[in-house]
Amino acid sequence: MSSHRTEYFSPSRLKEFCSAVLQKLEIPPQDADLITEALVRANLRGVDSHGVIRMPVYVERLKKGLVNPRPRIAILRETTAMALMDGDNGSGQVVAARAMELAMTKARESGVGLVGIRNSTHFGATAFFTMMALKKEMIGIAIANSYATVAPWGSRAPYFGTNPMSIAVPAGQELPVVLDMATSVAAWGKIILAAKKGESIPAGWAIDSDGEVTTDASKALKGALLPFGGPKGSGIALLIDVLAGVLTGAAFGPYVGDLYKNMERPQGVGQMMGAIDISWFSDVDEFKNRIDRMIQEIKSVPSAKGVNEVLLPGEIEARTQQRREAEGIPLTPAMINDLYQLGLEFGIPWCGAPPPAH
Repeated sequence: MSSHRTEYFSPSRLKEFCSAVLQKLEIPPQDADLITEALVRANLRGVDSHGVIRMPVYVERLKKGLVNPRPRIAILRETTAMALMDGDNGSGQVVAARAMELAMTKARESGVGLVGIRNSTHFGATAFFTMMALKKEMIGIAIANSYATVAPWGSRAPYFGTNPMSIAVPAGQELPVVLDMATSVAAWGKIILAAKKGESIPAGWAIDSDGEVTTDASKALKGALLPFGGPKGSGIALLIDVLAGVLTGAAFGPYVGDLYKNMERPQGVGQMMGAIDISWFSDVDEFKNRIDRMIQEIKSVPSAKGVNEVLLPGEIEARTQQRREAEGIPLTPAMINDLYQLGLEFGIPWCGAPPPAH
């Protein structure tokens, strides 16, 4: 195997491998499968920054006792439409999925369900949870705060996290509309990925520790991301932190533990999951027909010069998933080595050829 060549892996075998590793750290099989489903789904959809690249840090935090492998997730208070959940420092994917299930149950009863979460951890790609609602003919909404990597507009030091948001809307014959975005110009995971690959980043994504715009991913890791749209992204990041962090009683701003640098305490991440039952507002088929019409009309709008096609949120990811389900998930040599080393540590056979010895 070339030391510089990307290799392709079966999604199912990659899931089995990662799940087996997590189970060695006392995570129950069902929860380990959920976590790895979320990670591999991110890779399938082309969101590699939130895929299996996160396995090493998840394992490290589990080994240090900073993530609870068997959390006692508790409902602190609730009404027919709302609930406040304590994640007991469990894996973010497990906690958030439980919260979205509860939000959908409440939406079925009340038309809308909203579940705030405190004491959670990093949960990967936000769309994984909003897309759960699509299967129930609902609109899914999810927000989360994160560790400080984004400089407030006009500043040169990080305060906000990338504070992602996602909304997923079911369609009829068309692809669902799935918005999943950080409130920074780029996700922090993309900076990590670029640094790992030795690639540069576009100007305007980040600043270095002196507050100067940089294209060096390694320098960006010591500096801060920039908010998208300047003051607009900065304002949305603030309000997501208010809703997911301050309101829920979770940590906020720089008090959220850094996933990579802070190995002394749990993260204290705050999240909020929401679901809207379409049938309370409209006939579901009529709604989906109207969404289809809207999508078709938007895609029929004349494209700008040099643009081949008008694309909607989630469209690129859906196409990438279709392609990668057939071709496999691409992993760089560095990622392969990281996962292979986890396999050696826990006695789990790697799902491909071993990386070359250095």
